Amino acid sequence: MEEKKILAIFGGSFNPPLNSHFSLAQQIVNEYENIEKVIFVPVNSKYEKEGLLENEHRYNMLKLVCDKNKDFIVSDIELKQEKQLHTIETLELLQNEYPNNIICFTMGTDNLKEISKWGSSEKLVTDFKILVLERDEDSMDEIIKNDEFLLKYKESFIKLKENIRSNISSTFVREKIKRGKSIRYLTPDEVYYYIKENNLY
Repeated sequence: MEEKKILAIFGGSFNPPLNSHFSLAQQIVNEYENIEKVIFVPVNSKYEKEGLLENEHRYNMLKLVCDKNKDFIVSDIELKQEKQLHTIETLELLQNEYPNNIICFTMGTDNLKEISKWGSSEKLVTDFKILVLERDEDSMDEIIKNDEFLLKYKESFIKLKENIRSNISSTFVREKIKRGKSIRYLTPDEVYYYIKENNLY
């Protein structure tokens, strides 16, 4: 029987999407032969975050890039909802949409430290694999070793083999735009021109 392929779920605000988002996603596909695609899942604008651009623009920017890469998909699964979904709800909907794939959620070590406090955290780590990106000086193994909950479910966590580390954030890029500075090469060209054409931020 053929082994099921993995879909890596990459959630975020993508406000705007950066080159670092896409280079990280490409690295995930490169590193793991069994990962079929990365699915970008932008959060709903109902998510309480200051300065979050409308759903339509963030989706369009992701789609412009993902449509040119066979390894990437953008999903509007959260954008279609009347409320902001919890992570477990999003993953369950995606599992229903892709029943022949294994759904693997991507998170940074900053969220790994907090996951035991999330609602349905036990179900999340039982039903789904978690691909962990080490942030700053963090070590996934050390974080798991020092947390009783994570240690119990340590088989659910997969460490990205070689991590791209970038200190450039979407906040940094938005500030550049507000100050009238160029963001060329911080975002893909498709995103750069979309922001200019639509006079965003």
